[in-house]
Amino acid sequence: MIEEISIIRAVLGGDVDSFRLLVQRYQRPVIKMIKNLISDHHICEDIAQDVFLIAYKKLANFDPARSSFSTWLFTIARNKSLNALKKKRPLSMSNLPENSDSPAFPNPLIQKEFFDRLDQVLQTLPSKQKTAFVLAEFEKLPYGDIAQIEGVRIGTIKSRINRAKKKLRSALKDLDGDIL
Repeated sequence: MIEEISIIRAVLGGDVDSFRLLVQRYQRPVIKMIKNLISDHHICEDIAQDVFLIAYKKLANFDPARSSFSTWLFTIARNKSLNALKKKRPLSMSNLPENSDSPAFPNPLIQKEFFDRLDQVLQTLPSKQKTAFVLAEFEKLPYGDIAQIEGVRIGTIKSRINRAKKKLRSALKDLDGDIL
């Protein structure tokens, strides 16, 4: 965090090339988070470019006393993603993140069926539940950071994630009763 603040101060002091260090550090996590919400790789990259452009333009508004840089950046990414979803862009969760802790499947066909079903159920979740679930389970963000990104209390985040998990369990129980 201290290093990030030094980089931010350098950028604000006129060293615009230093912003590249922040982009390099957060490009993959931001794209991954957006992809978990949007899933179209080309749109994700466009949104990520917009996120970093907005972050650069509004860097003077970043307050390290209120949040970490990553939380601030993920908030921008979340807002841009939700705006893209409102514009009725194609939605798909068919590609889960590379490092997700997916259950072991004895058969590739069962695995494909499970992920296809998971994809369908995720699409039916209310966007607030889906966003909280994706940030917690796929991005592994702490509930406190998610609450800050969403602008709600931590209890609300816990509730949204719990409801999302219940819906997922219920919809996937016939595939394997105890996967989630």
